[in-house]
Amino acid sequence: MRVRLFSIGLLGCTLSLCAACAPNQNPDQLREKTAEETAALKRDTKAVAEGVREGLSDKKSIDLNKASREDLTSLPGITPQRADRIIAERPYANAHQLVTRHVLSEDEYSQIQDHVVVTH
Repeated sequence: MRVRLFSIGLLGCTLSLCAACAPNQNPDQLREKTAEETAALKRDTKAVAEGVREGLSDKKSIDLNKASREDLTSLPGITPQRADRIIAERPYANAHQLVTRHVLSEDEYSQIQDHVVVTH
């Protein structure tokens, strides 16, 4: 009995939903509206893609084992003296060795950790 009532209720909801979604526009109006929405979606998608591309290009990573003094001084808080010290302590097995070898403090390292990598 409950299954039958549930089925009838579900059927009623489905019919109500279909009636509510039925277009009140003629086919030409519907095509025009669809074209407008598609153009807006295309424009928005292009903007999102450009934003992602810009975000990825801003995250330039510098290899601690290969970077020049100029590359290293472009990092936040790295002075020419610090860059010389980083170069003198090469090679690095990982970026955190800047802290363990006392080249940088933990606070200084936290400013650049997202901008440096180590390759072997």
